[in-house]
Amino acid sequence: MSLSTPLSGANQPLRGILLVVLATFLFAGHDALSKYLGGLYPVIMVIWARYLVHTLLMTAIFVPQAGFRVLRTRRPLLQVLRALSLLSTSLLFTAGLQHIPLAEATAVNFLAPVLVTALSAPLLKEQVSLGQWAAVVLGFVGVLVVVHPGGALFTPAILLPFGSALGFCFYQLLTRKLAAYDSPTTSNFFAGLCNTLVMSALVPFFWKLPSLGHGLLMLALGGAGMAAHLFLTQAFRLAAPALLAPFGYCQIVFAGLLGFLLFSHTPDATTLVGIAIICLSGLAAAWMQKRA
Repeated sequence: MSLSTPLSGANQPLRGILLVVLATFLFAGHDALSKYLGGLYPVIMVIWARYLVHTLLMTAIFVPQAGFRVLRTRRPLLQVLRALSLLSTSLLFTAGLQHIPLAEATAVNFLAPVLVTALSAPLLKEQVSLGQWAAVVLGFVGVLVVVHPGGALFTPAILLPFGSALGFCFYQLLTRKLAAYDSPTTSNFFAGLCNTLVMSALVPFFWKLPSLGHGLLMLALGGAGMAAHLFLTQAFRLAAPALLAPFGYCQIVFAGLLGFLLFSHTPDATTLVGIAIICLSGLAAAWMQKRA
């Protein structure tokens, strides 16, 4: 999974950068574990384990401090929609990882910030400049280069990470809207609990008893996702989002390294060019959003 909508602040930039880089490594590790476990167990079960561990850790950390007031929200319907958007991202991305290499799937998922720019005009009534629209077009060009006709990725399976990016786009838009009403802790806790309940209703139909080792990996999966979100939240309290945004793309680098080390996959030259174009489009969209 990828970066969530940031908070604001600017006083300890170096610590903020280090925390973002650590978060991106954990996100890439989370996705690598999802790819491995998804090849052994039903995707529904893998996602259920991820959200169950996330919710249990959130409960252990935040409920002793604030009680169940942490779940109070002024916009419950929007919180449910936000949670389901994140769940769709998890399901589609993990399913896509069974057919698409880690680095390429991660790169396509990073189309989400560009999609946010495109949809912020009709959905949030924000003004989008000509330069921002150019960044949107550039992002789609990058995806076309990655997928290029005749290439190994030119299959219907590429629609899975693309759908994941679209789901993550709606998740970010709803996060931005909910920031005016609820705290990040409330939003993250609500999403984890909602998705745990949804997946708990589905997992009995897909249950497969995991081995002890795989059970521990499922615990690590949830722990990595939870820790990455905590590091990311803290990072955006320490440094400005515009400074940290470029370092979020370290996740694609880490995904490429883990894909090579764990799955023996190396992106070809054309794919690397497409990944670079997607990164450039996202950075351009973020820079122009900051100017606006």
